[in-house]
Amino acid sequence: MHERIQLPTLSTEMDYDGVEFSPIYTTTVTVHGGTASHGRASGHARSADGALDLQLRMPAALGGDGRGTNPEQLFAAGFAACFHGALSLLARQEALDPAAISVVATVAFGRDPEDGGYLLRVDLVVRWPGVAPETADVLLAKADALCPYARMAWRGTPTTITLAR
Repeated sequence: MHERIQLPTLSTEMDYDGVEFSPIYTTTVTVHGGTASHGRASGHARSADGALDLQLRMPAALGGDGRGTNPEQLFAAGFAACFHGALSLLARQEALDPAAISVVATVAFGRDPEDGGYLLRVDLVVRWPGVAPETADVLLAKADALCPYARMAWRGTPTTITLAR
């Protein structure tokens, strides 16, 4: 028997105040380079609370041994989970059962043709059997506007980079 998990109390209502970013949750993950001194090739990632603790490895397709997870897998999992959460919240608000929803995120790592740098491309596929496509389409558009990962993908994310002293 599975223990019932409490759903988050987040809503889509205007339950915020002010014009500045107001964090609801913050997490910190530290990556060390491991034996190769390279976070992608031999790194170790650990969250401040210890809930995430894993080895990072280059995928075999990029010349690595593939015996650990990689940043693209972590990003795909985060994006899919976040989009799923946004869509589930919206479904419940419309009195629809979100139990059958699944989100598949495919993340591709490649070169930017404009400058030769690296880019990610994300493709999300949502499966929601039993829900009319016209109903799902409206909620998918709303989830795209609600999900912070989707917002980051089309709007960018404010980022600071600081050298610790």
